[in-house]
Amino acid sequence: MANLTRFEGRGIGRRSLLRAGAAGLLGLALPRRARAARGAERALHFYQTHTGESTRATYFAGGEYLPEGLARIDRALRDHRSGEVHPIDPRLLELLYDLAAALDTREPIHVISGYRSAATNAMLAALSPGGVSPRSLHLQGQAIDLRIPGRSLAALRRAALALRAGGVGSYPGPDFVHVDVGRVRAW
Repeated sequence: MANLTRFEGRGIGRRSLLRAGAAGLLGLALPRRARAARGAERALHFYQTHTGESTRATYFAGGEYLPEGLARIDRALRDHRSGEVHPIDPRLLELLYDLAAALDTREPIHVISGYRSAATNAMLAALSPGGVSPRSLHLQGQAIDLRIPGRSLAALRRAALALRAGGVGSYPGPDFVHVDVGRVRAW
């Protein structure tokens, strides 16, 4: 208590100080995106499992999205079969940023599938009837199939579900989790 009483002479009572401390702790408990939305820099690191490419890009700083960073991510998440590049929805980037924060990891996101061209999606749908939607959100750059080193698929799935930011599907056989920014649903 001695430490608290030294502030009372300056117009800061114990209650005010405790309230300010509690507010500060609540600020730390906010989702990382909510704190970062004030303009802090945000970056993502990807490892493309099919090509072996590694990409780290800062996509947001100073309160705005950075075209160069977004372009680097678009390329990193391109259709690895055709090479076609498509804009990735920034909401997906925010979801991935929040997911990495929720899992407390700095490991690169291992990309199984990001954007898919119509031809690639049709080919995959033909190979896996009922397993690949003809209206997949991968076609719009709004979905990704991923894994994160050092995190189990169950932990990755739980964290994605807790964010309630879109669809979450678990695929233990091929060893990945699907996340998208469509309606909230799970399979």
